[in-house]
Amino acid sequence: MTDKPPLTLLIAAPRGFCAGVDRAIRIVELALERYGAPVYVRHEIVHNKFVVEELKAQGAVFVRELDEVPDGVPVVFSAHGVPKIVPARAEERGLNYLDATCPLVSKVHRQAERLIEQGRHILFIGHEGHPEVVGTFGQVPEGRMTLIETAEDAEAIEPADPTQLAFLTQTTLSVDDTAEIVAILRRRFPLIQVPRSEDICYATSNRQAAVKAIAGRCDAMLVIGASNSSNSLRLVEVAERAGARAMLVARGHDVDFRWLGGVRTLGITAGASAPEVLVREVVERLAERFEVSEEPVEGVEENMVFKLPRALVA
Repeated sequence: MTDKPPLTLLIAAPRGFCAGVDRAIRIVELALERYGAPVYVRHEIVHNKFVVEELKAQGAVFVRELDEVPDGVPVVFSAHGVPKIVPARAEERGLNYLDATCPLVSKVHRQAERLIEQGRHILFIGHEGHPEVVGTFGQVPEGRMTLIETAEDAEAIEPADPTQLAFLTQTTLSVDDTAEIVAILRRRFPLIQVPRSEDICYATSNRQAAVKAIAGRCDAMLVIGASNSSNSLRLVEVAERAGARAMLVARGHDVDFRWLGGVRTLGITAGASAPEVLVREVVERLAERFEVSEEPVEGVEENMVFKLPRALVA
């Protein structure tokens, strides 16, 4: 017999690592195996401190800019993508670099280049300062792309030539917010060129849908992820809009038991850069205070796998 209060956990599926994150981390690990430590990484390889610290322990060195990388050592570019000038400077210095940009982000980069070749001005839907946005803006000449962050921005923008517009989006946005912004742009600019396929990545869409599927059954939801992780922050917003109060936690020790007062059914999910080990850590933390029971939740099965750079698998 236990005096712990009961707590039912609805653990969302899918959750956690996506194929792009898996690939980026594996690139750093394989680079360490092939070249030995240190391997330098420009920016966080993915937005998760636990992952970064694990790679540091293996010999990865994280830096903000390329000029912090010494000559003669390998450098990896993060999953979020980099401006064109970064690999160009690496080549000028003769650095051995590996690009861990998520292939779905690279797809957006290629779309941006093609649209500029067509003479179009790009309205890019995203969050200012996010590394993916910085990297995408760095693919095109200055002044050829305008950032749209909100529906208000979409209503206010007055382009020089409304007949030569296109839009692209960051891959980790809220599906619902983006749909609202796109609807405004298409209403205001009927000739705007639409991406051939959805830019918001499959993992972002699937994780948001999984949260919506369980939020109505939960008293509250915990989202496991980093505070600088766009897709994790969007999961918090999605849960709240679906009627569940939600909190972002990075690790098990971040769980606030006072915040969980009165909760009997708790939803749990993890952002695309949060490993499953952190989900189990949060569950173990909850078990210290509650009599936990886990209810399996069926979701979309993900089987996406991205190829590794030839230099690491040859």
